Amino acid sequence: MTEYRLPDHLREAQHYINGTSTTGTGSSTIPVLDPATAQQVATVPAGTTADLDAAVGAAHAAFRSGVWSRISGRERSRVLIRVAQLFREHAEEIAQVESLDVGKPISLARAVDVNTAADTYEYAASLAQNLDGAVRRVPLPAHAYTQREPLGVVAAITPFNFPLILSTSKIAMALAAGNTVVHKPAEDTPLSALLTARLLSEAGVPDGVYNVVTGYGSDLGDHLTAHPQVAKVAFTGSTQTGAHVAAVAGQALRPVTAELGGNAANIIFADADMAQAVETSISAFVFNTGQFCMGGPRLLVERAVYDQFLEALAGAVPHVPFGDPKDPGTVIGPLANRRQLEKVTAAVEQAKASGARVVTGGEPAEINGGFFYRPTVLADVANSAEAVQQEVFGPVLTVQPFDTEQEAIELANSTDYGLASGIQTGNISRAHRVADALEAGIIWVNAWGMLDPAMPFGGVKASGWGRENGPEQMEAYTRTKSVIIALEPAPEQEASGRADSAS
Repeated sequence: MTEYRLPDHLREAQHYINGTSTTGTGSSTIPVLDPATAQQVATVPAGTTADLDAAVGAAHAAFRSGVWSRISGRERSRVLIRVAQLFREHAEEIAQVESLDVGKPISLARAVDVNTAADTYEYAASLAQNLDGAVRRVPLPAHAYTQREPLGVVAAITPFNFPLILSTSKIAMALAAGNTVVHKPAEDTPLSALLTARLLSEAGVPDGVYNVVTGYGSDLGDHLTAHPQVAKVAFTGSTQTGAHVAAVAGQALRPVTAELGGNAANIIFADADMAQAVETSISAFVFNTGQFCMGGPRLLVERAVYDQFLEALAGAVPHVPFGDPKDPGTVIGPLANRRQLEKVTAAVEQAKASGARVVTGGEPAEINGGFFYRPTVLADVANSAEAVQQEVFGPVLTVQPFDTEQEAIELANSTDYGLASGIQTGNISRAHRVADALEAGIIWVNAWGMLDPAMPFGGVKASGWGRENGPEQMEAYTRTKSVIIALEPAPEQEASGRADSAS
């Protein structure tokens, strides 16, 4: 197996501001580690607020110039379609970069991340051509209509787990609407953002329209969120950080969309296809090594099949390919960083101490010095346990029994989160009833993780607000302007009026 080597422009990466790579004003750098080995593979600048000012200034100037915001939606669409084409032409390079940066299994990066990004640019391109307003019939002597227009500079702040997909879901729609973007990627996984900058430029996105500043969120987040030339903030990350971002943006009267933490329940009814339900349950909690906000880390199983289901999990989970993400057969790779490994380890230890039973896994794995944690199934977990109530964000599955449909609904809704949920049943009436009662932004029935750029996703409760994907997202990247034009009376009406006056 040939070892992938990063190109020079990524091994010693720079910010991307106004169409130019630059080291910026700071002197410090951030090491980028390969999670599979904990070895450094690149460095990026530790950006400063002055670097952000330069990036926001470039984006603001580009927006005001109209070089992107005032061209037709059809012209923007052509550029975004070219972006999608370039993503497909560079698919292997992008997949290798994402795999190395995140520790993501290379097969997953190839099959899911790159294709999803390309599809998202294509879908956004289709919406760019349809930013229509509406003529409104009003009881006034006027012609009234609405039109959609871009907001200005969008600040995109993105997380470490799906750096390419969760950046693209913001960038593509923001650009389709005619906005400009300043992107602050996660300090652990910044490389695909810098690669994206090159591809956008090659596709014809003008200088200043997309800018990337790397650095620590603690140093840059507040400054970017409150910057007076930023028109909107699009954030994905933890609930705690999202609440802080919203508070800062609120003080600056800055609109925010936020996709935050998730802790979804997957409900297994006794009438489900058991083989399919086992397969779905496993993929729901190991996908992206469990670092998936819409993953299914909580399993609720009807008591009649509880023991049978646990036995099936015990037999199947240890055989899911686990290890080197560069191996095309690997399904579960390392966690993205040491912090995540420590967090997952602590959560499992706390669950065991509170009485949870380890069905399989339950410990880190020593593989090449990387951040590996064995896929873990915990049974008989109390609903009050932290592993149930809080987002673990790793390959850990908690399993709880239930007796009735109503109890399953109550358990599923018993956490602060509401990003996703799942129902596995052979009863279509039950599927509709339970889906209607679940507090979640997206619900899968007899499946998990099926997503498409045309379908919106987002959370309720502590999982955030606003939606990404679908035409619903475009509403968050544009504003409505109403135009009312007074109309003079028709000549015959004026003549009739004068005649009435003379008589």
